[in-house]
Amino acid sequence: MSRGWARLALVGYRWFGAGLYPLLGPYLAIRAAKGKEERYRRNERYGRSKIDRPVGPLVWFHAASVGETTAVVPLIREVRRRGIWVVLTTGTVTSAGVARERLGDNVIHQYVPLDLKPAVSRFLDHWKPDLAIIAESEIWPMTILELGARRTPQVLVNGRLSDRSFARWNKRPSLADALFENLSHVIAQSDLDAERFLALGARPVSVSGNLKVDTSAPPWDEEELAKLRNQIGNRSTWAAISTFEGEDEIAAAVHRALKPRHKQLTILVPRHPDRADAIETMLTGRGLAVARRSRGDRIDLSTDVYLGDTIGEMGLYLNLTEIAFVGKSLKGGGGQNPLEPAMLGCAVLSGSQVENFRESYAKLLKNGGARFVRDGEMLAKGVHYLLSNPQARQVMAAGGEKTLGDMRGALQSTIRALEPYINPLTVKARLLPRENENMENRTGGQW
Repeated sequence: MSRGWARLALVGYRWFGAGLYPLLGPYLAIRAAKGKEERYRRNERYGRSKIDRPVGPLVWFHAASVGETTAVVPLIREVRRRGIWVVLTTGTVTSAGVARERLGDNVIHQYVPLDLKPAVSRFLDHWKPDLAIIAESEIWPMTILELGARRTPQVLVNGRLSDRSFARWNKRPSLADALFENLSHVIAQSDLDAERFLALGARPVSVSGNLKVDTSAPPWDEEELAKLRNQIGNRSTWAAISTFEGEDEIAAAVHRALKPRHKQLTILVPRHPDRADAIETMLTGRGLAVARRSRGDRIDLSTDVYLGDTIGEMGLYLNLTEIAFVGKSLKGGGGQNPLEPAMLGCAVLSGSQVENFRESYAKLLKNGGARFVRDGEMLAKGVHYLLSNPQARQVMAAGGEKTLGDMRGALQSTIRALEPYINPLTVKARLLPRENENMENRTGGQW
């Protein structure tokens, strides 16, 4: 595809989106009925907001899901510390909950507008961001083009390109170039990611490391933790976290295989809690007794599986065990973040389909903080070994701690790369009248 054809394709995308725009009401209504949208905030998807834009410089952060939201939290705090307003958009109800929990009223939260010109234009007309910061791999053509047309600097932080995404873009180099030329800076997670962005036409590109390493561990409620530990007593535990369809069944099979020997409690935390009913049905159909967190069920000696079907409590679940299998690695593919269980002292087990977190796993494996398993049978053997060997668990936990220490520093590297964009806004914020400093207390309604 030539550069001219690429630009023509983007124009076609723009007009196709404009034509589709009036038909989106039923689509959003269906998503709301499934709990994937907040009913009373659906207008935000059209770029509409009930919140006035505050006076002063403003940075728009976009983080699609939970992992991306968690990664940019320390960066957002740094920007707010400088007196700069932040509008944070997320794409899911779950990530909105995480943002509310970790940032509270320190940001103005909105759901990201649909990547259609009317919605994006309305959003940008209202918020008028001085800088847009996008997390990881969120490439939305219309949003990027509209920001480019307005000459709004846009920076991709913690940038990564999976094998699949890079292959897709690489087949359309002119289209990629027409989009990535609008990015002011790409701050990549790794050398490999940097090479891929450069190959697709992004300039300039720098490497920071993974921002997820510089985040704090997932929070938990100490009172709830003490209560659950008391219910579990002296039983052995292991956790299967961030599981996708097919991995819940594997976790059930592992539990049944090990129960005669260990009488362990299995903690099962699906990546999408809305699957909990189906998972419970599957588990009970296999003769397993289930206690659900969302119901407040008590754990007793007869409980086989504690189903963690709540949002924002990963820290609680991981503190109940020293062994964590990280999902989307045997089924689904791509992997999930292994650094959170490592932060909380867990030995990490995973399938080998972890291309989205390749660097993190490579370093964990090198330091002995993680082990790969090829299937459910090998997972059962790994869990059995770790349940039987406290010293092995400690060695793996120490390997995870060393990995985290080796990988830290991404936050400072990212801030340094952002200084040319943030410093002018910092100066502008400091020049505002002092009465503006207390505006946050008067605006309210960030959520």
